[in-house]
Amino acid sequence: MLGNFPMEGNVSGIHKSTHKGSSVEFAEYREYTPGEDPRRIDWRVLARTDKYFLKEFEAETNLRAHHILDCSGSMTFGQPVNKFEFGKRIISTLSYLYLHQGDAVGLNLIKAKGMVDLPSRRNPSQLQNILQTLGKSNASGEDFLVTQLHQAADSIKSRALVMMFSDFLVDPKSLANAIHHMRYRKHEVVLFHLLDQQEIDFQFDRPTRFIDLEGGISVLTEPTVIRNEYISQMENHVTAIRKICTETQSSHHLTITDLGITNALKAFSSDRSSM
Repeated sequence: MLGNFPMEGNVSGIHKSTHKGSSVEFAEYREYTPGEDPRRIDWRVLARTDKYFLKEFEAETNLRAHHILDCSGSMTFGQPVNKFEFGKRIISTLSYLYLHQGDAVGLNLIKAKGMVDLPSRRNPSQLQNILQTLGKSNASGEDFLVTQLHQAADSIKSRALVMMFSDFLVDPKSLANAIHHMRYRKHEVVLFHLLDQQEIDFQFDRPTRFIDLEGGISVLTEPTVIRNEYISQMENHVTAIRKICTETQSSHHLTITDLGITNALKAFSSDRSSM
């Protein structure tokens, strides 16, 4: 099991929820989403507001997990497995585990041409849907992570565990706004900060041409001249993102792809179990 924590859902499950179910104690109202059981609509609220709301109660219920994968060009960096493929493998594994224990799983792909949205489902066929969607996806183009994170914050209707897989090579302040938006929507947020070991220690030992994988310019430089400044800037960037997570009560997992999937999952599972 990957950890017990308050989540939303409408079937009996293993996670404690303070907002969902049909038990004795009332918790809150939530806007109705097409496809949900209409018998739980509060008709008195409908008569007063002309809007459909569900009346929620406290119950033991299921988790709703939602994966968000950055598909920008920078994610293709890394050997022997690039950051994008590494993210796909973690998402596939976690999706299998969550669906196996009866939880709902969804997926968003952040792409230059627009976000691909696979709504959360708990039926067994959802795993095949996720694997097929991941299998057909590729990483290229500019980074639209922050813009589409705001879209995802609103499109994920029910409170969820939102797991983001990205190298987060974006402006920390803009990212902070997107995460605050997620938290305002009452989603729990986990960042899998994917980096290749070369991006951490910058161990290039000869003149190298660095190419912007998102369509920008290329630069020929001597790595030994800029290594110290690069490492300092990268450390500052990671620290800024970690601080954002602390301030928003989100989780940050610096995930070095060279260390393998097992290491990443063990760290994540250990963190969930300690909550």
